[in-house]
Amino acid sequence: MNEITLHKQWVVKAPLEDVFRVMTDFEKFPEHFPKVAEAIRVNKREGNYLEMKATVRSFGRSFRVKMNTRILPGKGFISDNDSYQFGTSGHEELLLSPHAEGTLVDYTYRVTIHKKWLRIIAVPLLRWYSMKYWEVAVIDELKKLLEGKG
Repeated sequence: MNEITLHKQWVVKAPLEDVFRVMTDFEKFPEHFPKVAEAIRVNKREGNYLEMKATVRSFGRSFRVKMNTRILPGKGFISDNDSYQFGTSGHEELLLSPHAEGTLVDYTYRVTIHKKWLRIIAVPLLRWYSMKYWEVAVIDELKKLLEGKG
């Protein structure tokens, strides 16, 4: 198995427009979400399509990632990401929709692990660790920022 799908949903008690604004301001990710983003640089922007280079944090290390991202106005984004350094690529979808308590964040990440030796370690770790870490590093920080908690 070289592909794994991670999926989870959360409710953020804030207007969809506010969640969208923060989650699609990629250049501010290092400021808002320093546990997962060291740096993000937009190299090309054509309308809602962005080509970016990022340095991200995972498993206590930093990795370079190339991101081809399409912003879905008022709905979130989809992104195809490659980290040759880490040996993975992935398809990421962050979709937003109205919820009675604020905004539903529906997050899916399909990760392909290219290095055979890495699959043995990474698949169990990704299943167990990744979404919980993303919740703490991104969703909880987003809630603090927009719900006034913290």
